[in-house]
Formats: sequence, structure tokens, C-alpha cells
Amino acid sequence: MHQVRAIARHSGQDTMEIKGFEIVKQGAEARLFKGTYLGRPALIKERFVKKYRHPDLDTLLTKDRTKGEARAIVRAKAAGVKTPALFLVDFDRRRIYMEYINDAITLKDYIDSNISDKENVGCLISFIAEQVGSAVARLHSRNIIHGDLTTSNMLLKNYPVSQRERTGEKDEKNNFEGEIILIDFGLAHVESTAEDKAVDLYVLERALLSAHSEVPSLFPEMLQFYQKFCTSKDKRDVIAKYKEVQARGRKRLMIG
Repeated sequence: MHQVRAIARHSGQDTMEIKGFEIVKQGAEARLFKGTYLGRPALIKERFVKKYRHPDLDTLLTKDRTKGEARAIVRAKAAGVKTPALFLVDFDRRRIYMEYINDAITLKDYIDSNISDKENVGCLISFIAEQVGSAVARLHSRNIIHGDLTTSNMLLKNYPVSQRERTGEKDEKNNFEGEIILIDFGLAHVESTAEDKAVDLYVLERALLSAHSEVPSLFPEMLQFYQKFCTSKDKRDVIAKYKEVQARGRKRLMIG
């Protein structure tokens, strides 16, 4: 199993600067920096100090969440799911150093550019559905709940290129290349209940309906591949629970 090295150093003032790194994104919980670590392209995720919380409580909660995220990434990789490699976990500075994935785009951007409102893309949809469905199945088979399954938290590396574009041959799903890499395990945790896995699936469904409503067949195909690749003993219970969660969600949308 991939090992994670954790260090503890005295944390100085909260700063938006890390020597040799540039800030590339800032969200509600953390900021991301891009640079080089030990000669490799790296990304640093630094969690904010929550000043409205007691300092000791904030330190404890942040350490637990940082540890949980790092463990989830390691577990996911052990389950055969592609994730960024971890380089370092610095608890005192609230940072995770990880691999920066070059030559990759978010799955959201790829779908928007290559599938949405396009014709004859059935094979591409099936390719993506299989990649995502199998990845989520592997997570759930090891009781890993991602917590934020969206196409913005999935990278596509080695973009699918059809054999037809290269050789003029008939376009088929197995002619596509590429791999899905899951990122942002900030809400991930280990949980074996069918309910939590069902909610994870429902979050993915809602994310797809929101971001890619023009590709309605994407989630149903993903769910088929999920059931095909999931080896968890409670797979049937998960699907049954998912349908219950889905029904509750629809009811809430109707009532408002």
C-alpha cells in the first residue's frame, strides 16, 4: 500500500503564500497551490483556520479531516482507483502535498466540450459511464464513501480519441483511450452502511442532472456498470436504498 509520510512543524502565521508555489484556487474550506515538490509537479491543499471556533477545537477537527482525507486517498488507491499520489501530510500547517496531474482536464469540461449537444457520441458516453461506474464500485466495495462525487472532482487523463478519427475504422467503445482520476476526498470517510453508499450514488446522480442534463443516459449507464463491478456483499441493499433515497429526494423537490 502506498505510504504517506506525516510531519509536524511549528505553524507560523496563516498566510496565502508558500515559497515556490502559486495559488490556483480558493474555496470555502481550503486553498490550492501549484508548484514543485522534490522535483515533481505538486499540488498543496491547505485548510483554513476557522477563527470562529475555539483554537483547540479547530486544530483537532482540522487534523481529523486532514487525516481522514489522506487515508481515503490511500485506501482508494489500494482499491484500484486512480488518485493523485500523496507526497506529504503536514498536520501543523494543515497541508496535504500531492501529485499534480499534468495533461488532464475535469470530466465536466470534457463532457461539455465533446458530448453535450453532439451527435453520435453513444460510445463516448458508454466509455465514461464504465470508467466512473467501475471507480465508484471499487470505492464502495472497500466501504469508502467519497462524499462529493461530481464531474468537477474527476479528472480525465489521456483524453479519449476514437479509432475512427485516427484510422477511419468503425467507432466502438473499446477504441477509446483515457482514464478517470478521482480527486478531492475532503468529505470522504469509511462507512459500510448501504445508506451511505446509496447517498453517495444519489449525490452523483443529482450532480449529473444539474451539470449535464442534456446527457440523460449517462447516470443510468453508470449505475449499470456500478452494479457490474461492485463486489460488496450488500450491493442489492445499496441499490434498494438508493431507490429509497431517490424517492425521498423527488418528494422534497415536489414539496419544496
